[in-house]
Amino acid sequence: MAPLPDGFSYAEWNATYNALSFGIAAMGSATIFFWLQLPNVTKSYRTALIITGIVTLIATYHYIRIFNSWVAAFEVSSKDGGDYAVQLTGAPFNDAYRYVDWLLTVPLLLIELILVMKLPQQETMGMCLKLGIASALMVALGYPGEIQEDLAVRWFWWKLSMVPFCYVVFSLMIGLSESTSKQPSPAAASLVSAARYLTVLSWLTYPFVYIIKNVGLAGPAACMYEQVGYSLADVMAKAVFGVLIWAIAAEKSAVEENGKLLAK
Repeated sequence: MAPLPDGFSYAEWNATYNALSFGIAAMGSATIFFWLQLPNVTKSYRTALIITGIVTLIATYHYIRIFNSWVAAFEVSSKDGGDYAVQLTGAPFNDAYRYVDWLLTVPLLLIELILVMKLPQQETMGMCLKLGIASALMVALGYPGEIQEDLAVRWFWWKLSMVPFCYVVFSLMIGLSESTSKQPSPAAASLVSAARYLTVLSWLTYPFVYIIKNVGLAGPAACMYEQVGYSLADVMAKAVFGVLIWAIAAEKSAVEENGKLLAK
């Protein structure tokens, strides 16, 4: 992990503080919601919803750790009622928690989407394996550049990580398009499409946040934009995406239950 730059303003420190706090609240409340909804979907889709809750639970834990590390890295004080002053305490800010989180949750995010689509078993296993490995490789290749200050090195690792990134995005946009049209109802197909596009949209945020330090921004401002950007992208990619997974599971459960009633 790279040392924090000195010279944070209170506004920059507070923006990051609030973004991390928002991440804890969003992920934690999402976890509770997903698991409370388990009895309301059929058995076929409970595994996907359980994994959805596991993803946000893991994220909640890591956001708590990142938040605590951020708070410990600074001393914020106000003398005689004046403006708040922000100083480094010398404690390290461990942003590696974010990459550990992604290494665990990003493959699971893709697996939950594949599971809720209820594809043929062989196709499900193949897609889960290929997308899981590609997404883990993407995260692993991104970390060495994240902790570097040398721009050439950052660009090198960014380009490497974009290879599996592009493969996953292509698979979501093109590879699953035919399977989406085979969903049991127009509403389910529409929700699956929305989940695919949301994943791609939220994922496209990460490469741009990654290169903030590569395009001229530096110091406290770059650090703030990076932390806020990653936090908002995580909430969209995990909590909001998870709501779509629940909606797909609920819609397909309703279709299957109605089908059983009609069969009787």
